[in-house]
Amino acid sequence: MTPNSTHGGPLPFEQPPKLKGRKRLLQSLQRMSSSPSLAKMGRVPSSAYLGGGKGSMSCVSLSSSASKHGHSYGNSYSSTQSTAGFSTAPTSVASTPGPESQQFDPGARIRLLDSELAGHAPTAPKSVPLPAVMRSGSREGVSIATPGVVGVLEDYFSKPIVRVKELRRKKNFNLWSEMPQEIAMHILQFLRPKEIVKCSAVSKPWHKMCFDGQLWRNLDTEEYYQDIPAASLTKIMTRAGPFVRDLNLRGCVQMPESWGKDGQNITDVCRNLEYFSLEGCRIDRSSVHYFLLRNPRLVHINLSSMKGLSNSALRIIAQNCQQLEHLNISWCQNVDTRGLLRIVQSCSRLKDLRAGEVKGFDDKAFLLELFNRNTLERLVLSHCVDFDDECLQVLIQGVDPDIDPLTERAVVQPRNLRHLDLSRCGALTDKGVQYLAHNVPKLCGLQLSHCDELTDDALTGIFESTSFLTHLDLEELERLSNSSLQTLAKSACAAKLEHLNISFCENLGDSGMLHVIKSCPQLRTLFMDNTRVSDLVLTEAASQVRARDRVIPESPKSVPIVGLHLVVYDCQNVTWTGVREILSRNTEPNRREVVSLKCFYGYQDTVNEHMKRVLKGDAKAAGRLERKWAEYMVASEEAGAQGAGARRRRRRLREAAMVHADEEEGGPRGGRRRARSGGCAVM
Repeated sequence: MTPNSTHGGPLPFEQPPKLKGRKRLLQSLQRMSSSPSLAKMGRVPSSAYLGGGKGSMSCVSLSSSASKHGHSYGNSYSSTQSTAGFSTAPTSVASTPGPESQQFDPGARIRLLDSELAGHAPTAPKSVPLPAVMRSGSREGVSIATPGVVGVLEDYFSKPIVRVKELRRKKNFNLWSEMPQEIAMHILQFLRPKEIVKCSAVSKPWHKMCFDGQLWRNLDTEEYYQDIPAASLTKIMTRAGPFVRDLNLRGCVQMPESWGKDGQNITDVCRNLEYFSLEGCRIDRSSVHYFLLRNPRLVHINLSSMKGLSNSALRIIAQNCQQLEHLNISWCQNVDTRGLLRIVQSCSRLKDLRAGEVKGFDDKAFLLELFNRNTLERLVLSHCVDFDDECLQVLIQGVDPDIDPLTERAVVQPRNLRHLDLSRCGALTDKGVQYLAHNVPKLCGLQLSHCDELTDDALTGIFESTSFLTHLDLEELERLSNSSLQTLAKSACAAKLEHLNISFCENLGDSGMLHVIKSCPQLRTLFMDNTRVSDLVLTEAASQVRARDRVIPESPKSVPIVGLHLVVYDCQNVTWTGVREILSRNTEPNRREVVSLKCFYGYQDTVNEHMKRVLKGDAKAAGRLERKWAEYMVASEEAGAQGAGARRRRRRLREAAMVHADEEEGGPRGGRRRARSGGCAVM
């Protein structure tokens, strides 16, 4: 705006210092306000403002209604006057003069714009927005233009109010009720049966879920049968009846009272059993018959130690359970081979027959049927006092077999037996056991313990013809000698032998066992209690395990495991020196296999504590314990060398030395011995 006057006289007031640029423009603009006085004066407020009495500024007006030419003068002191004579715009100076009080000389020249001189309506906007940084009502310098109004920008207060949606409070979330049933069942399957029964007391939904039949497909009570009440066990079998495949009630003596009430219901729902065990139970005979009649898909049946079992149950098995593969009727006093004959004739898949202490095994017809079938892989005949040499011949070679004139052996088909238990069959002799030679080439396990009549001749042929033998039990065969062990060490089965029991074989000692330990690298269990072995056997066993340990590939940061179990208690020739050798070898660095030892009860506590430290991987602590124990044993011997019992200890030492000399010379233990003294002192 430029004053346009015909004379250039001075202005009547002192002009402020001349500003330039942006400050000059802002000084000449008139501020608009949303004062509440607008409502009283009848003036319509600008659409750029909202009510509420809070003033803001987003734009300034470039014209005034009282100006003839649409221009305003001064620095916001002049404003439009309402009909009542009051100013409609707030001012920063008290008692601002109205439009009558002009700040310029009336005679001043004013230059009009070209558009106004031409008489046209002003095309330029009469208001300009303030810069974003100068707006008091805007946030972050952002404004939105009002639709339909040119050049007018809205500030913060002109934005529509957006109501925030109220967050509804979520209802209580129950994990187990919202979780799918399949996932809940899968989680509960990781719990033990005893823990599942405890969880059933949480609530009714948990009770229903814990007794769901899907959790009890394999109902094996062998581990917790003493802790679970009869009511819970009965409820589990009733709920899980259609799902149960494996039912093991071994030792559940708390069941007889429940079978009388719920036995019918349990047998009605349990119709899909495949593995069924009632060993040691007192269940009545009728309930057992119901189980056998309503489960034709049974594959494994264990009815051992049931006093009420009779041949009638075996007849039901023969008629109804054609898929049977495993049958255990050991210690059933009312069962004999007449009932077993029907099962052998009907069940063509029978592979495992355990009939310990069952009467009637002298029946040639039954044994001939087993020979003709030749399907058995495991046969347990322990404590069968009727089983003698002729019965074993019929079982292995049949009746009147053809004889090979060159080898003088029976020409028969080899038996499929893999495990044969003839322990405590007192009627067996060397003649009967020799029939096993060359007729059981697949034999892996042989138990001949407590057969007092057996000698070395009975085992020589078996060792030479069975190359897969892994388990050998020769406990309490008093007539065996070290020659049997030497033959075993030279046989083909020595490389695969894992378990050997020669307990109470008093004639066996170092000369036989040293060969066995050197020739059997896969030995895992060795029972030598009440024998004549000495510290040499323990030292050799520790050395072989150490050599085996070097072959095993090394695994970083792995704790040792037990590679060999030795049982040498009640062996007179085993002293604390041999025990210390075992302990010392176990504490060597980088051991992956160690030797577990069961020895004299006076040493056993120390051995057990030492083994705990070794298995934890703390070899240093185990070594300290071994050294302290050795120092204690040495001090004890030194203290008792001249004290009470010295003569007795020296006598035992001489006896042990003489026994060892007899073994090396190969002479008999009894009889007159050659004098070993230095001669007569007088002569």
